[in-house]
Amino acid sequence: MNRYPPIAEHGMVGDLQTAALVSSEGSVDWWCTPRFDSPSVFASLLDSERGGHCRLAAEPPDDSGGDGEGMTVRQLYLSDTAVLVTRFMAPGGVGEVADFMKPVDSPAPTDRHRLVRIARVVRGRLTFALACRPRFDYGRAAHTLTRAGDHAAVFRGPGTDLHLQSTTGVPLRADGDDVTARFTLSAGQAAAVVLTGTASGGPAPAPPSLGGVAEELEACRAFWLSWLRPCTYRGRWQDMVNRSAITLKLLTYAPTGAPVAAATMGLPEQIGGERNWDYRYTWIRDASLSVAALIDLGFEAEAHAYRRWLRDRVEAGGTTSGDPLQIMYRVDGDPHLGEEVLDHLEGYRGSRPVRAGNAAAGQLQLDIYGEACDALVVGGDIGAIRGWQALSGVVDWLADHWDRPDEGIWETRGGRQDFTYSRLMTWVAFDRAVRAATRFSRPADVPRWTAARDRVFRQIVERGWHEKRRAFVQHYDTDVLDASLLLMPRVGFLSPRDPNWLTTLDAMDEELVSDSLVYRYNPEASPDGLRGSEGTFNLCSFLHVEALARTGRLGQARHAFDKMLTYANHVGLFAEEIGPSGEQLGNFPQAFTHLALVTAAMALDEELAGAERRPGAGRDLRPPAHGFTAPPEAAGEAGAGGRGDRSG
Repeated sequence: MNRYPPIAEHGMVGDLQTAALVSSEGSVDWWCTPRFDSPSVFASLLDSERGGHCRLAAEPPDDSGGDGEGMTVRQLYLSDTAVLVTRFMAPGGVGEVADFMKPVDSPAPTDRHRLVRIARVVRGRLTFALACRPRFDYGRAAHTLTRAGDHAAVFRGPGTDLHLQSTTGVPLRADGDDVTARFTLSAGQAAAVVLTGTASGGPAPAPPSLGGVAEELEACRAFWLSWLRPCTYRGRWQDMVNRSAITLKLLTYAPTGAPVAAATMGLPEQIGGERNWDYRYTWIRDASLSVAALIDLGFEAEAHAYRRWLRDRVEAGGTTSGDPLQIMYRVDGDPHLGEEVLDHLEGYRGSRPVRAGNAAAGQLQLDIYGEACDALVVGGDIGAIRGWQALSGVVDWLADHWDRPDEGIWETRGGRQDFTYSRLMTWVAFDRAVRAATRFSRPADVPRWTAARDRVFRQIVERGWHEKRRAFVQHYDTDVLDASLLLMPRVGFLSPRDPNWLTTLDAMDEELVSDSLVYRYNPEASPDGLRGSEGTFNLCSFLHVEALARTGRLGQARHAFDKMLTYANHVGLFAEEIGPSGEQLGNFPQAFTHLALVTAAMALDEELAGAERRPGAGRDLRPPAHGFTAPPEAAGEAGAGGRGDRSG
């Protein structure tokens, strides 16, 4: 077993309140319960010895020496669901393990979460091995083991019990305070292992049966097929968009509608580096930018649930800084996210420090007000009178405070600057608020908001534009480029065909783009207070595709998008970044990446369809950055490949 399998060698299952990562070796390497941001039960991704895991896999053939030689393993999702299947193919037989968590039907939070693992053999005969080694509270807390016959055991940790149950034919054996099992199945036979997390002292689950878990699996599958049915996307990349939509849903905490940025914490942006953050929280920015995409995909219920959560944050105030909003919250709206370093964990492949919590919650990032206003007014007004009153109070506050240096979208720890992106989004805040007040005849100081909007616009044009670079730059005292500004056309600040935007895009292509991959900015030219480097940002790479498409460079956009899809893992998931050898880096899977994939696909489909309706248009022969020129008959439509989807 690989001590640290590649980050990308995992699939995710979840029940809409928590999620687990399962490696292609059949190991549950990450699971926090009862919520995304709860302490972990399994965290071998962050320390293979101390973190804990639950492995269920077919044993390699006797002559393999135990290293798996002669065994082929494949992992996939059942189409358009969150049921993950790991297949084991050996000379003696073919078997598989299906992992799933049935979505929790109740919108109320629950402390009871159930991960089901069904092993079966479809050909020949295989022996499976189970090793369940939980480590509570990020591996800091000891646990006790209580047996309840041959098919049930309870691991008791601080505040949490983990029940392990098996069906007939899978006798559980104590191994110290852990549990192991070994069982053999022939073609047509199946067995199940069920993990249930509960509050301490909670009642034990009913013993599982094969018939019962089979019904559970079918109910889980039916849930996802039904949930996906309203999706309105029918474009060229159906499989990848569906997989991204399911991933975004899995990363949303159903009781409040708040999406987390990623399922994990501490996974590095550089192996051995210190850029290891906790992403299990709700960022105003990430979540707000998802609303329009969700509505465009047809998932209005999810968009409106988040808008209600955001409206509650606006009304509640109570931030740690005293400002109307802060950049991130826990999924229940709690603004307190104190950061601690878990010194006892070695980190993924030695990447220290491992941080739990996120000190960036206390940063000033003024862009969040633009994203919040955009989310609250998209598709309709803010709703209740008290909601509008709270929002207008926030915009009044922003009119007094927009012209301040801040830490910016990338949460730098090297000091505040006048970031252009932050100013851009304050312009969005005033623009959306003025439009909403006018459209819905709501009481507001519209003249003051309009004047503030126009001052921000003039300031960005005068100070955010670098005449020598012929580009908008990261902040007012630098000539460094920043990929966050790829959003300028989308938010309506300027036209995608504006000459100033076209030269900005050209400058980014030259400096930030490596093949289809895009860096956020150059940290050597713009120090961010942290040591080390990082990979390219998948979010920015997909934003670049969208910008190219809207600009009319369809051949380049299509080619870049097709290449970006090759960086998805084997089940269609993306982490935050791509490393120098094409490896996935950072927390996984990342919601912002999948959101940007969806918006890029929709933009590219829309522009390609428009080009098809315009005779002679859409044949942009501009070569991609690396110099490859598509043949004339392929340009604009098929790009370099002609195959636009990747099976999820």
